[in-house]
Amino acid sequence: MKKVLMALFIILAVISVQASLRYEQGAAKTGPDPSTLRDEDLEKDSSHNLEVARHYFKLKKAYVAAIKRCEEIDAGNPNFAKMDEVLFIAGESSLRLAESRGKQKTKEKTPEQLRQDARVYLSRLAADYPNSPFAKQVEGDLQTLGGPIPKPAGSVP
Repeated sequence: MKKVLMALFIILAVISVQASLRYEQGAAKTGPDPSTLRDEDLEKDSSHNLEVARHYFKLKKAYVAAIKRCEEIDAGNPNFAKMDEVLFIAGESSLRLAESRGKQKTKEKTPEQLRQDARVYLSRLAADYPNSPFAKQVEGDLQTLGGPIPKPAGSVP
């Protein structure tokens, strides 16, 4: 009888330990949050587009081309590691086009529409990336554009 009770006690102890280990793992079995997963090829493509957008923005003053590259990144890879810089270039390019600066002109949008686009991009940067090195630079621009656009209540960051 003692051997049966001892065997039963050992079995219960093993089951208890296994259950506690399984509980401690929590959500580890589900893997990482899908919103943080980055595809290596997509990141490489987005990095190339950012380099080109940066070149158009800083050196060529081709703001329409810079915006198009940024929009391509935003649409194709919203979890891009450098999305704060993408939003900065898109917002600042839109603002400069609204002020008739740069070597390109756009017939698709009015200066007011371009200012609104700039406000949207820069508001996203300020809200989603408050610790970004670009966040300080856009504060003044957002104030001249009427302040950041508030996020709707219940929206996910």
